Amino acid sequence: MTEIDENKTLKPAKEERKEKFRNLSNIEIKRLYTPEDIENLNYTMDLGEPGKYPYTRGPYKNMYRGRLWTMRQFAGFGTASQTNERYKFLLEHGQTGLSVAFSLHTIYGFEADSEKALGEVGKEGVSIDILKDMETLFSGIDLSRISTSMTINGPASILLAMYIVTAEKQGHSPDELRGTIQNDILKEYIAQKSWIFPPEPSMRLIVDTIEYCTKYVPQWYTISISGYHIREAGSTAVQELAFTLADGFAYVEAAMERGLDVDDFAPRLSFFFNSHNNFFEEICKYRAARRIWAKRMKNKYGAKKPESLRLRFHTQTAGVSLSAQEPENNIVRVTMQGLAAVLGGTQSLHTNSFDEALCLPTEKAVKIALRTQQIIAHESGVADTVDPLAGSYYVEWLTNKMEEEAENYFARIEEIGGVIPAIKANFFQKEIANASYRYQKEIEARERIIVGVNDFKLREPCSTPLLKIDEEVAKEQIKRLNTTKSNRNTEKVKEALSKLKEAAEGTENLMPLIIDAVREYASIGEIISTLKEVFGTYIEDSIY
Repeated sequence: MTEIDENKTLKPAKEERKEKFRNLSNIEIKRLYTPEDIENLNYTMDLGEPGKYPYTRGPYKNMYRGRLWTMRQFAGFGTASQTNERYKFLLEHGQTGLSVAFSLHTIYGFEADSEKALGEVGKEGVSIDILKDMETLFSGIDLSRISTSMTINGPASILLAMYIVTAEKQGHSPDELRGTIQNDILKEYIAQKSWIFPPEPSMRLIVDTIEYCTKYVPQWYTISISGYHIREAGSTAVQELAFTLADGFAYVEAAMERGLDVDDFAPRLSFFFNSHNNFFEEICKYRAARRIWAKRMKNKYGAKKPESLRLRFHTQTAGVSLSAQEPENNIVRVTMQGLAAVLGGTQSLHTNSFDEALCLPTEKAVKIALRTQQIIAHESGVADTVDPLAGSYYVEWLTNKMEEEAENYFARIEEIGGVIPAIKANFFQKEIANASYRYQKEIEARERIIVGVNDFKLREPCSTPLLKIDEEVAKEQIKRLNTTKSNRNTEKVKEALSKLKEAAEGTENLMPLIIDAVREYASIGEIISTLKEVFGTYIEDSIY
């Protein structure tokens, strides 16, 4: 190796735009990276070939040369019939997987007629209260031929049960179904705050779904361990990486404590990451995530199957990065973020619509977002070779740095006693709040430029067409719910809920009981209320 003259090569020139350059994780970036920055990198042990341990370069040998990532658009608004029409629109325009956004009242386990749902029904996602809604949502869509992702957590087991029964009514067995249920309650306590029950019974429900699907829905990803919402809450990329993987380790340990074999359930664990604005930081985050997961699964949990060691993930571009000012700028942001996800080796991708800082996406906006993925896939050339940025001194140094910083966080979480004790101690919440505060201060001080927001601003009024959800949607939803309830067998519903409550008081797997209740058209609210009688609810200790 040629000796490097640091005085000539590495020191900054006299005139630079800033005193220090830092990425969004506050990692200082040098002017230049050289072989000396990665002199300890072992190709076989640290990188390896794509599709081989430690999977830094990708979970599969051929990556996009064999199959492109699944193109999803997170969609849901109004009633099930309205969202069904949007799904068919997206499929007609080349989308290859569905992704369900649920109404806020559904996310919290309330029915549309609840006082707590007032003004919220169908505004943030599709309103699902009862099996009939799920049947309508996928009417005319063959669930044996499409992969569906459902972003739901507190009531995840119930929505999964509805999906399974809907498929059965279409004539499909559970072992034909492909898709993902988010089902990640730990990040709810950490970031998104849409929990229902305390952490311990919530973990029981998650392990119940893992155990049940491992046996009966083998193609289904039982949990999508999500860093997306951690990042949207204001975390750095390093925090997103560390906290997400820490949650993943906690789920593995909980399932193993149940007596499940790691190689039976681990292949059906997936991840969900954010793609933010700092291009290289995001790419390195994904590469580090794969390596960390593979090492930990092999060395700590004793996984042997390659499928158990491979970290596979869905990516969504950063909603929090979108600006209401000059919303067309968001098309550029989303393109850059989508490209980073692809260069980082994602298996599935949602690209946000440019109008999402203003409203739910219009058809025009969602089509542009889908076309963004298609242009990246078919016109950019980045899918022609695997991990094309590998070997870059900067990329490999930053991948190593992201791993190092994540390991520091793992050590701190372990000192506290694990993920749940750290949640109750508000450790994650404080870390995210501090990172978010620092980032906002940098924007206000114009240390970070957000185009159209704190610099290069126009004063023209926004003329972007908005999608508005009529208040009649709530009335229609409540009417349909009441009609369904009046036409069901009330005695069978009561019997199913009684059996569910009795089982919840014991230790048996609750998924079969939830499925039985759903078949009788018990509503989400009724099932949640039954479980609350046993599990109770959870109130977080506030911090200021």
